[in-house]
Amino acid sequence: MNEIFLDTETTGLSYRDGDKIVEIACIETKDLIPTKNIFHELINPKRNMPDEAFKIHGFTSDFLKTKKTFEEISDDFVNFIQNKKIIIHNASSCKRKESRNF
Repeated sequence: MNEIFLDTETTGLSYRDGDKIVEIACIETKDLIPTKNIFHELINPKRNMPDEAFKIHGFTSDFLKTKKTFEEISDDFVNFIQNKKIIIHNASSCKRKESRNF
């Protein structure tokens, strides 16, 4: 089975407050052995970077404004993760403020 280890950085934790993803990093494995396939994108969130988020990941709004938007990379991302088991870094430690169905 192929797996994807996924990590993201964001502007915050609430889509209702307009928070956005600013980095997606994925490593593919097959039976938990790296395949050397990776997906990595820095993303323009089209908004200001809150100080709290900057302190975590160090990305500034000025640095990210020249990067592609999520809309520009979303098809490539979906194709990379499609039909693979996804293992998300720190997912169990996140407290959900709202639920959302995909």
